[in-house]
Amino acid sequence: MSKRANEFQSIDELMKEMLQKNNLQKGIDNLAVQEAWKEVMGHGVMAYTNAIELRKNSLTVRLSSSALREELSYGKEKIISMLNENLNKTIIKTIKLL
Repeated sequence: MSKRANEFQSIDELMKEMLQKNNLQKGIDNLAVQEAWKEVMGHGVMAYTNAIELRKNSLTVRLSSSALREELSYGKEKIISMLNENLNKTIIKTIKLL
């Protein structure tokens, strides 16, 4: 910890520092995006979702239905907006549907 022992830090500051030191933020963001996909897209889309992965602000979603993939491709910007709104921060900038 960068502060002296006699100075107090909030739990929030300590958690952020721990996440940075241990490089855990990427994993936490990935899990948060997966949960947001489930909430935003619903059970119908989740039934056809095989994998969700976030890498460098790009979300990759593997779908088992080519018809669903085609339909979702028309609304990529809306999906990105809804997911970022659900996450309360801009994590996703692009989306790839495979």
